[in-house]
Amino acid sequence: MKKQLSMLTDSPLKSIILFALPIMASSLLQFNYSLVDNIIVGRYVSEKALAAVGCVGPINSFIIGAALGLTTGFTIPVAHAFGEGNRKKLCHFAGNSIFIAFVIGCVIMVASHLISPILLNIVGTPDDIKGIASSYINILYYGIPIQMLSNNFTAISRCTGESKKPLYFFCVSVVVNFVLDIIFVKYLSLGVEGAAVATLISHCVACLLNGIYVLRFNNSVKLKRSDFNPDKQTILYQIRLGIPVSLQFTVTSVGSMCLQSVVNSFGTNVIAGFTAAARVEGITNIPMSGLGVATQTFVGQNYGAKNYRRITDGVKKIFILDLLVSVVMSTILYLVAEPVITLFGDNMTGEIMVAAKRYILAIAQCYSLVAILFVMRNSLQGMGFTYANSIAGVGEFFGRISVAFILTPLLGFDAVCYAGPAAWLLADIPLIIIYLKKQRQFRIEDSVVPTRNEYYDNV
Repeated sequence: MKKQLSMLTDSPLKSIILFALPIMASSLLQFNYSLVDNIIVGRYVSEKALAAVGCVGPINSFIIGAALGLTTGFTIPVAHAFGEGNRKKLCHFAGNSIFIAFVIGCVIMVASHLISPILLNIVGTPDDIKGIASSYINILYYGIPIQMLSNNFTAISRCTGESKKPLYFFCVSVVVNFVLDIIFVKYLSLGVEGAAVATLISHCVACLLNGIYVLRFNNSVKLKRSDFNPDKQTILYQIRLGIPVSLQFTVTSVGSMCLQSVVNSFGTNVIAGFTAAARVEGITNIPMSGLGVATQTFVGQNYGAKNYRRITDGVKKIFILDLLVSVVMSTILYLVAEPVITLFGDNMTGEIMVAAKRYILAIAQCYSLVAILFVMRNSLQGMGFTYANSIAGVGEFFGRISVAFILTPLLGFDAVCYAGPAAWLLADIPLIIIYLKKQRQFRIEDSVVPTRNEYYDNV
């Protein structure tokens, strides 16, 4: 029992770090889906194929990110109910979240296939790689309902204090992805379509394992058939929490697509270099992101238990830790980027490498901004104040847009490299203001803290 309540009773910093480690490892494994695809495609197909896969990155983030953002919001009440110690309420919200995740996932899957050609044109995908990009992304879209279910199962596990089991399941799915990538791409010469199918199958494996654990073996979640019966008010409440998180991903991704359209104007070599560098950045992003996700669970459980002082103390400590981690990750990013980028293909030299190195240098100089973003956004998300995500998303959007369309004509590719840091800064400012406002309410008097939701309290 103590293990489950560690977020509520143990040292905040210790419990968050221990909880975050499996999340970081899981994120690294999840990241390997696209990383392995990119490396194998770049080495065994062509640099054009790598550029094509890179072009769909922002589009994929736009659609998949929006879908997975919804599931993050759906499960926030699960963490609150766990902290409150209300098993009946926990199962009610968990069951409804599973139902709605799958239904909405099917709707998004259909819509994605309809709009993907439009999105490829919007980002200015070069004609010589448009067909390859379209083939790759349309196969991936069949996995949206599966990804939403898998993400929802994972979120339920984490809300109830379990972060290790999803790691084990992702280990299996990544091995499946790697083996199938080699078979389909290298030996069967199925190109980017083979890489996409391998990723799709591995998502199915992860979903199956996560689902079996949550439905059969998680002692905190004992779901009955009635828990899956859709309740209109519950679904509306969960959607109300999920939409701001989804909008944050959506708006941010729109900015990324606009930025990608600018990158695409520099030609295939720059696209390949930018893609490889962004994948390397994604790896060093994982420790800060993992601490952020763990902070959300910590805040969510303690918010349900009304441990408001514990929340402020824990967030303060993790904020300092995440800043220190960002300095370490900046150094690592700068030192290892070039040798890692060479893994993406035999011809990662010349203009490709110059573009990649310029991008990495800009990101390494400003990594502390993204550390702040992860801590503030996830802390507010854990409390259920998901509207802050939308506000931060708008800030990120304007950061990328202003740099892409105003500064790029003046500064060239260097402006593109600093679009991310500009986006993080404009997202950090409103998040810090909102969090400090909530923190003052905590300090004045517990009773002035806004209630979670009248419907939640009456379930």
